Amino acid sequence: MGVLTGSLWLCSVELASLLPQLANVLVFSVDVSDAVVAVQARTRSADPAECTGCGQLSEWCHSRYVRRLADVTLAGRPVHIDLSVRRLYCENTTCRKVTFAEQVAGLTVRYQRRTPRLQRLVEDLGVVLTGRGGARVLRILNIRLSRCTVLSQLMRVPLPPPVTPRVLGVDDFALYGGTYGTLLVDATTRLPITLWEGRDAEQLSRWLREHPGVEVACRDGSLTYRQGIAGGAPDAVQVSDRFHLWQGLSRRVQDITSAHRGCLPAALPPAGETDPAPAEETAGNTAADSRAARHARRLFEAVQALTRTGRSHSSVARELGLDRRTVGKYARANTWQEVVRRPPRKPSSLDPYLGYLQQRWDEGQRSAKILHEELQTKGYLGHYQRVKMAVAPLRRGLPLDEPRERPPSPREAARWITAHPHRRNLHINDRLPRLLDHCPELRQSHDLVRRFAAMLDNRDAALLTDWLDDLADSGLAPLVGLAGALRGDRHAVAQGITTPYNSGVNEGRITDVKLQKRLMAGRAGVPLLRHRVVLIAHLRRRYADRPTVSPR
Repeated sequence: MGVLTGSLWLCSVELASLLPQLANVLVFSVDVSDAVVAVQARTRSADPAECTGCGQLSEWCHSRYVRRLADVTLAGRPVHIDLSVRRLYCENTTCRKVTFAEQVAGLTVRYQRRTPRLQRLVEDLGVVLTGRGGARVLRILNIRLSRCTVLSQLMRVPLPPPVTPRVLGVDDFALYGGTYGTLLVDATTRLPITLWEGRDAEQLSRWLREHPGVEVACRDGSLTYRQGIAGGAPDAVQVSDRFHLWQGLSRRVQDITSAHRGCLPAALPPAGETDPAPAEETAGNTAADSRAARHARRLFEAVQALTRTGRSHSSVARELGLDRRTVGKYARANTWQEVVRRPPRKPSSLDPYLGYLQQRWDEGQRSAKILHEELQTKGYLGHYQRVKMAVAPLRRGLPLDEPRERPPSPREAARWITAHPHRRNLHINDRLPRLLDHCPELRQSHDLVRRFAAMLDNRDAALLTDWLDDLADSGLAPLVGLAGALRGDRHAVAQGITTPYNSGVNEGRITDVKLQKRLMAGRAGVPLLRHRVVLIAHLRRRYADRPTVSPR
């Protein structure tokens, strides 16, 4: 070892981490300055080297040259290694190489000016943070590399060799705009296999034919993936994910509750001794004069006038410039009140004091400022402006805008129906029976939902055929359409109910894909996205498997 200059005490502790890489070479000097750590070394002349072409050892030296290598920083300083290596003749006469440059294990790699340790750091940062983020972290570590270099090093990392999984997960994800991609996941190891742009059946069939051996394929209810799996792996058991089955049924229930919006007020408890009719009438008149009500009434009249002539929903949507689903919602409604948006009144900190306000108003107190001061003595912490707005209806001869319960929205009613009975609170248990007793269609939907939930809980698909028949005979258009879709996929639906396989691992990996897309601001191409999604999963697994060393 030569002479160390500069901040010797600062680097002497961390210098030990550099020495193992230089164990096979002769170190002449290590110069430590404020800017850089410069190491000069050379390989031993007496040690034979292995030919990079045929692997035979040789000691016949041709010449020497100096390689300049960059290593990870030492005490925050860049490390440059000037290593003198030999070029040797290959003594194997049948080898196509005449001369070759010797390599030092753990220190040099062919055609590379970074040590393996620094190269792994650059690749791992590229996988985790992509180009720009990786370059910024490397700059903090005093390693100067551009984002393009980080990305190019990332793309040079070979993907793990594809292993045909026994249980395959298939799912789609939004790539950009209206373009979707397909992700394949090994459901056993929970690692992504590959992804590509598009979600056509032929591409999936081609991949399955090139990788035979898939026994179980988990997917959603997509007809495209169903055909692709059947064409590429006809012997594989297809499993329709139970979460997507339940989600599809819940959406149909919400369509039914939207169509029976007029029945939802029946869920409210009966009126008490006080007659709320004037307040309801006033609220109805006020709602009818709002901008949302006028807009809903205008659209309702236009859609109803066009649909009565026998025109399709798509034709009406094109003429009015609306979405087809919006036209369907207005066409199914009986009155415009069923489709108007009524946001529920938000609770206010003034609600407990409304009775006192009414009492003081009846006693003749008309000053909002004095009323606000009196409420402050009773513990009210709100602003004066809220009190002023609260007494404004009283000045016009109208009652106070007292808090009153509004009927559930179609989404809330659908959630009440699909929720497990043991997970419903007292509020739902009090109102749901009233709603079901009032509306036979919602009662029928509730019974069908509970029967399907029992099949999922018991993992028993014996009653699936009878349930599909009752679904088709229900007379409810959303459920009839669902029955037709599930009949064609009933074998996969039965597997989804009875087997433990599901698409949960697919959904988790889709979330990871979305995260990687956002890290790259949506500008990544499919090859880069595939590289990062596959490599980052293996990188996490690699570091998670490492034992944790507790500090002494």
